[in-house]
This record gives sequence, structure tokens and C-alpha cells, in this order.
Amino acid sequence: MIKVENLSFSFPQKELYNNISFTLEEAQHCAFIGTSGSGKSTLIDILMDPERYLFDGVLEMDPACEIRHVSQFPQFDKTKETTVFEYIGEEFIKIQNEITAICTEMETTSDMDALLEKYQLALDTFDSMGGADFESNINKKLNLANLMKLKELRVSDLSGGEFKLIQVMKEMLSSPDLMIMDEPDVFLDFENLNALKNLINSHKGMLLVVTHNRYLLNHCFNKILHLENREIQEFDGRYMEYNFSLLQTKIELQEIAVAEQEEIERYDNIIDNLRAIATYNSEASRGRALKARVRFQERLEARRIKAPFVDIKQPNIRFGIENKIEIDDTIVVNVNNYRVAFDELLLDNVNFEIKSRDKVAIIGPNGSGKTTLLRDIFKNNHDSIEINADVKVAYLSQIQGEVLKDSNTILEEFIDAGFKTYDEIRSYVSNYGFEGEIVNQKIASLSGGEKNMLQLAKVSASKANVLLLDEPTSHLDTYTQIALEKAIEDYKGAILMISHDFYSVVNGMDYVLIIDDKTIRKMSMRKFRQMIYASHFDRDYLETEQKKKSVEMKIELALKNTDFELAKVLVDELEELIKLL
Repeated sequence: MIKVENLSFSFPQKELYNNISFTLEEAQHCAFIGTSGSGKSTLIDILMDPERYLFDGVLEMDPACEIRHVSQFPQFDKTKETTVFEYIGEEFIKIQNEITAICTEMETTSDMDALLEKYQLALDTFDSMGGADFESNINKKLNLANLMKLKELRVSDLSGGEFKLIQVMKEMLSSPDLMIMDEPDVFLDFENLNALKNLINSHKGMLLVVTHNRYLLNHCFNKILHLENREIQEFDGRYMEYNFSLLQTKIELQEIAVAEQEEIERYDNIIDNLRAIATYNSEASRGRALKARVRFQERLEARRIKAPFVDIKQPNIRFGIENKIEIDDTIVVNVNNYRVAFDELLLDNVNFEIKSRDKVAIIGPNGSGKTTLLRDIFKNNHDSIEINADVKVAYLSQIQGEVLKDSNTILEEFIDAGFKTYDEIRSYVSNYGFEGEIVNQKIASLSGGEKNMLQLAKVSASKANVLLLDEPTSHLDTYTQIALEKAIEDYKGAILMISHDFYSVVNGMDYVLIIDDKTIRKMSMRKFRQMIYASHFDRDYLETEQKKKSVEMKIELALKNTDFELAKVLVDELEELIKLL
């Protein structure tokens, strides 16, 4: 078991945790959630190497506890000629080769005793790692992820999503006491996302996974750690049950808050009347009554219930348009016989057009050329791509350094984007969660989610009438993902979006462009759903999930109207849907 008690930690410019406590126990699969920049990655660093950090509080962990880590941005030396099998089994193969070398040396040595000792030590190490079964275990994991076809390929030939899965397998192979993964789902296509789900669910040890992926959250975890506003909340159970618990609490607290506000307003009126009387009646008893009422009102104010895990501030994402193209069937982007190849042909004979109000998702496997196509449309220097003269294009890149300059502060980034004053920038970026001293931080110091939020803020500020969005939900917390879906729904221009997030596609897009056999074909949303149901997801689950979302939106509306009776009826309906899920 890993135990954290009353842990507090701050950077010079920001307090991250205030007396947080939690435990991780054997075989628990724990999802670690929280808004971008709340300190999830830093807490992981503290768990992995507590000696590096000066924190207050207690961290109890067996010194022999083996921790393996899959980082947010894994790197691989592409100059190495390593196969997938050799990469996953690297530690085992190294000891295996050492044992073979010792055996060879034994044939000619005169110091057999020393070699026997060395041989036994290597053999014991190999056995303690489960070396006898490592080849079989690699094959099992490759089969589980449906990636056996990659076994003899060079790692340098893998797509980013495939490499992320291979890294997960590599770290899982030694069966560590604790496996930590920081957003392992980012950029994974539908097939690889299911593979990751299978790997997570097959793992027998303790898992701590930072993820904002709603599909994984609903399918892989039996414990939730929620970090928010410098505090942490533990929940033993599934993510859906945790959200349901939050919603119930929200209804209860909001009902109490309305009653408290009514009481405070009643006492405000009494105090105003007493003050009015005191202006023409100077009796001491009147003054004492006024003071008593004021003190009571102050106590009412002080006892207001605060719920940091219920009222989580969502960013106010709004995609405005400077020059709206009035005629809906105007073609704004025309792609005719587009072709792209690097070491091999990726896309050929690609033809499609985007109209001024179309919202379209490009769907295809990792490494199939989607990002290259979107980048070429943005640059508009390809013979096969024609952009309407009235179009202003904004671009969000999955490679954040393409759009953001790491050496800039947030203020400098928006001065470069055309803002005139720092006050104007502060007011604008506060809608996206950037308040206080963080605006003076270098962009390089921000989390992946914060950088994507900045990109969304820049896209919105551009007032463009065509948006090119490459994996816009990557690194974003679930609250921001929902805010982004709403912004896409309200937008009056055209959107061309690359996404592997099923929810964002079905909730916001009109149709999809599917990459199939190195070309692109148009597909209706109905057919896309059918394809996804058949290939990757469970149809009944996803249809129930959509009904669940609809009921949740009705509850939010009932709460806005302070109709608590309707909200409670809808909560009962929601509970039945969650049971089905």
C-alpha cells in the first residue's frame, strides 16, 4: 500500500496541494483526474522520486516498491535498429545475453568458481523477473492489443500511437508493484484505444493513470482520485458512479444554497429596516438589536457550503466570426486529386469540398496522413488545395510548438497575436482559466492541457470563419472537453477536425471523411456510428451513454431554473441508465 497524509507542496508562483491525503492499495486500478494545471504530473513525480521535492506531510511507501512509468511524451532513439519484440523485452534479453556470454566463457576459463557465482547471480535475477515466460508474455500482450503483426517491425517505423502501446507493454512486462501512466491515450485511434483498454484491464498490479478519456474512464477503473483547487477527493468505485455522486451532491447543495440565500436576503431587509429606524430613534436597544442582526447575518454568510468538487469552473470557449459567409452552400475549401508520400505513399487521389457551415471530422488510423493533409490546407501552398478568397483560417496543432512559442510568456504570446494591452490580454485569457501570476509564466512550463487551452484561446481570438483542429481534445480535462463541444455546436463557420474522441465526433460533426485504402471517402454520421459499433464499441453501451448525457443536460437546465423537484425525478432516471452501463 502507498499512503499519503497531509501532503502540501508549492512552487514559488503557485500552491499546488494543501494537506491532501489518499491511499493506493494492491490491485487497485485508479484514474487520476483534475483540471489542466492542477498538479497531477507533479504529484506523479513526487511519488516516483520523493527525495527531489521539499514537501510537507508524510509519504509512506515500501523502499523496495518497484514503480514503472509511461510518460506523457515518450521518446525513442530512431537511429536504433531495434525490433518491437527486442524493445519490449530489452531488459530480459540483456540478462539472457549475459547468461549466454558467461556460459561461453566457462568453456575456456581457469576461474570456474567466480564464473559460477556470476552465472548464479544472473540466473537468480532472470528468474525473479519472470524471465522464463517473458517471450510468451510479450506474445500475449501483442495478441491482446491485436498488434502481433508488429512483432518483427523496427520501432522507428511505428506510428506515435503504436509506439505508445508498445511502451505500455514494455513497462508492464516486469509486473511492477505500481504502474503509473500519464495520459497514455493521447492521439490513439479507435482501434489502439481499445487495445489500451484491454492492456489496462488485464494488468494484475496497482495502476495510477492520468486520463481525460471518457471511454477509458468508464471502462477501466475501480477508484477515482480527483485533484481540484489544491484538494484531493477519493472515491472507491467507477467514474460514472463518482459523477453521479457529484451530481446528487450538487442538487442537495444548490437547494440548501437557495434556502440560505433567501434567509440572508430576509435578514438584509430586517437590517435595512433597523438602520432606517436608528436614524431617527437613538435608543440603545435599537442599536444592540441592529448589531445582533448584523452578527447573525455574518454567521449565515460564513456557513455557506463550499463544494470545490461540485462547482468546477469551466472555461468560456467561444468561436466567434469576423466575416461570416452568408450563403451556406459556398465552398470554402476544395481539395482535388491531393497526394502525399514520405517513405511510402500515404494518401492518393483525395477529393472533397467543405462548405461554409460544414462541421467535418477526418477519421483514420494513426500515421495515415491526416495531420499532413490538415497542415497543407492551413499553409495553402499545395496545387491540389484551393481556399476561398473570403476565408480566414485558424489552426490548432497537435504539435503545440507549431502554434505556441515556448520562450514566450502567455502575455507575450497574445501581444504577438495582435492584442494591444496587457489588461486586454488578462481579461481575455481569464475566460480560459489563466488568472493571476500564471500569465507571466513561460509557455514551456505549462502542462499539455494548459498549452491546448492557450491554442483554443488563440483560435477563438482569430475570429476565423474556417477552423482546422488537429486533436483539439488531447490533454484537455473532461470539463473543458464538454465546454469545447458546446463551442463547436454554437460556431457559425466551417470546421475540419481530426479526432479520435468518439464523443466529440458524434456530438459535434455533420459527417466524417474516412481514410480508407490510401484515399478519403465521405460517410454519413449514421453509417459512421454503425461502423464504430461493428468494429470497436458496444452499440447498446454508446446509445445508453447518449441517453445518459441527454438526461444530465436536462438536470443542469432544471438546476438553472431552481426546479429541484424535477431535478430529483431526472436523477432517478439517470440512476437507471447508469445501472445499464
